[in-house]
Amino acid sequence: MPAAKTRILLTREEITQKVEELAGQVFKDYQHKTPVLICILKGAVVFLSDFMRYLQLPVQIDFMAVSSYGQSTTTTGVVRILKDLEMSIENRDVIIIEDIIDTGLTLSYLRENLLSRNPRSLKILALLDKPDRRKVKVEPDYCGFSIPDEFVVGYGLDFNEKYRNLPDLCILLEFGS
Repeated sequence: MPAAKTRILLTREEITQKVEELAGQVFKDYQHKTPVLICILKGAVVFLSDFMRYLQLPVQIDFMAVSSYGQSTTTTGVVRILKDLEMSIENRDVIIIEDIIDTGLTLSYLRENLLSRNPRSLKILALLDKPDRRKVKVEPDYCGFSIPDEFVVGYGLDFNEKYRNLPDLCILLEFGS
């Protein structure tokens, strides 16, 4: 893979420190509970992996894959569930683990879909938030960083399935194939 033209926005050390802080916040709120962590694939898988290592609670995990982007850098606005949960979340404490909240369209749809399954509680944990791009009102219950309206890659986030493996969160300066 040719080197991408990027600029580091958040270093791996900054991300690690924030993930540990988020785990501490969730620990305080979920002591004596076993939350279900729902990882939104594919972008949040790196975040989930690091987060649950710092979270000193028993947890269960499940995965959902949703899409509203396809191979574009902008959302189509149409949300599709590509992979659904394997477990029931009825009467469970659920935390959606999301890499980034952008327009809010996908997460708003997902939240309503999961609420229809009658969880005891439903919270949103997002590593990144781009409030300037919001089209619908969706706010995370836990948030790592608020970032500017830039297209970011690394730490699980991609462009055309590339650059997920970058250890830092980077602004993609040049879009190519």
